[in-house]
Amino acid sequence: MTAPQNPSESTHDRTDRTIDEDADSDPASEFEVDPDSTSDADPAPVDHAELSELARRRGLYFPAATAHGGAAGFYTYGPVGAALKRNVEAAWRDRFVVREGNHEVESPTVVPEPVFAASGHLDSFDDLLVACPACDRRHRADHLVEDHTHASDAEGMDPVQVEDLVATHDLACPDCSASLAGQPVEPFALMFETAIGPGDARPGYLRPETAQGTLVEFPRLAEYAREETPFGVAQVGRGYRNEISPRRAIVRLRELTMAELQTFHDPERDDAPMATVADATLRLYPVERQRRAEREAPDDPVDPDYVEATVHEALDEDVVADPWLAYYLGVAREWLEAVGVAPHRLRCREHRPDELAHYAEECWDVEAEVDGEWIELAGVADRADNDLAKHAAASDESYTLFREYDEPRTGERVRVDPDMSALGPEYGDRAPAVVEALEALARENPAAFDADTVTVAIPVESEDRSTTDAEGDRPRTDPDGDHPTVDAESDRVTVSTDHVDVSVETVTEYGEQVRPHVAEPAFGIDRVVYAVLAHSLRADVVDGERRTYLALDPAVAPTLAAVLPLTDDVADRARTLAEECRRADLPVEYDDGGSIGRRYRRQDEVGTPYCVTLDERTREDDTATVRDRDTTEQVRVPVADLPAVLRDLRDRRLTVADLAAERNPDERT
Repeated sequence: MTAPQNPSESTHDRTDRTIDEDADSDPASEFEVDPDSTSDADPAPVDHAELSELARRRGLYFPAATAHGGAAGFYTYGPVGAALKRNVEAAWRDRFVVREGNHEVESPTVVPEPVFAASGHLDSFDDLLVACPACDRRHRADHLVEDHTHASDAEGMDPVQVEDLVATHDLACPDCSASLAGQPVEPFALMFETAIGPGDARPGYLRPETAQGTLVEFPRLAEYAREETPFGVAQVGRGYRNEISPRRAIVRLRELTMAELQTFHDPERDDAPMATVADATLRLYPVERQRRAEREAPDDPVDPDYVEATVHEALDEDVVADPWLAYYLGVAREWLEAVGVAPHRLRCREHRPDELAHYAEECWDVEAEVDGEWIELAGVADRADNDLAKHAAASDESYTLFREYDEPRTGERVRVDPDMSALGPEYGDRAPAVVEALEALARENPAAFDADTVTVAIPVESEDRSTTDAEGDRPRTDPDGDHPTVDAESDRVTVSTDHVDVSVETVTEYGEQVRPHVAEPAFGIDRVVYAVLAHSLRADVVDGERRTYLALDPAVAPTLAAVLPLTDDVADRARTLAEECRRADLPVEYDDGGSIGRRYRRQDEVGTPYCVTLDERTREDDTATVRDRDTTEQVRVPVADLPAVLRDLRDRRLTVADLAAERNPDERT
């Protein structure tokens, strides 16, 4: 889906001390957490600069193509970051495709222009831009207003309103401090345009969302689903948005990864499977609460007044209107917590009416707090039948499903047969609108056509209401030449009933065509990765020194365990163990570089949950120590058992503390 991307970026001057990898470290048995350094309290807000430095240094992500100057909004995931991102995507597929019983498709990233003309993206997919008169840098005008004034809804304003706020508050260019007052604020199209083929190539666009690739193929997908609803179709893939002001690393990108699901359902008969998430707790920020906060404390950024409710309560009390949206808000909340987003730093914010996308009837953003700002991770939208209706209107496909009645139904049907050989020349390009109006009148009052003429209303498409003939050079007249057939003062048209045949037929119907509605949870995978990293970044004191580590869940951690030989004479055994674990589909890394303390620190910083150390005792009894990243607790385990033990640790069937409790005290380190 098209989701607004409006978190404000904070800057910090604080620089924390980083680990000196060349310094000597203590042996494994001496690595202990200072008991006074840890608590159950939430860690201090993450410094964006510190996270970015860790990301660069440890191969998480970094700006792309910097050797040639690079370009804002494009990032490369390094080996560690790419593995983390793949694991997040795999976790999303497991929850939203496999467990939901949905299907996954893969559509092109280059899309012909007619698709986006039909969907409305050509007319509506844009942001507001203001250019600095001094340095010529371009900025998101609505973001400047939201960042530097008390207006929190600038994204839903029109250009004139935003331009007035820029002038009223004398907002300055963030780059050179020149005044932006008086500068025009204009819509800026976000889609990247391209040409398909050589010569007179067809225009196309890089897709800004995966959704249209699914929605436009609905007729084929419905056939695959045997025209039975509900059915869901997911895509995970790249999208492209020519952002005016990319910022905060992988939060606002010009090339991004999305995971989107469209659930096609019949609102008259398909119920959401609410029971599975009915008791999940949501922190909701509905429009009414947002407006109250703006009224009562416009100058005081107090904590919002949230609605704390279960999914069932939110729906029952009409906080969330659509059952499918309530369901997916519950699923999203549970999934985000499972991959490592702190639940107490999540909220669901309802879109204001002026903020809704052009296709949405209701929409909620699932947002995470990072560094004091709220970042949208997902949008959950009720797209109704808007997309399917638009693609049907612009194509020869109906974008409907046939619903068979329980029993055949007999009734009357009005049949309208217009004489286009007469209506076409008489009304020119307005003839289709005239025919549509005649059909509507016939359905409502077929007896009206017993008269010599009927009068119908048709839309006025321009300010010039005068009528011309098909050649466009003189007013059209009726067959007698006495007066214009189209009243120049109105949109009412008088038509001779000789030009239209209306009949009433008795028909037996066995079913009807139904156009499904679409419920859509759409996630920004890059943003989820960022939130997981930010919420997982920890610092404590180990052996008197500050330790930075990522408390990643084993299910998404890039590496489950690192195998560390303490001496050269156990290196071969360590390599063999690492190979055995990999053959068991466990992501294990072999690391023999540097002191054991240095290796622990290195693995802690990339979020490796467990370290397996082989030492002199390994040669005696073929055991090794398993170290827990978060507690640094260690316990000895037979090497032969390690693949099974690591699998149980990954799947949360076991903890290092459980292992330690099973063993004698002298087997613990």
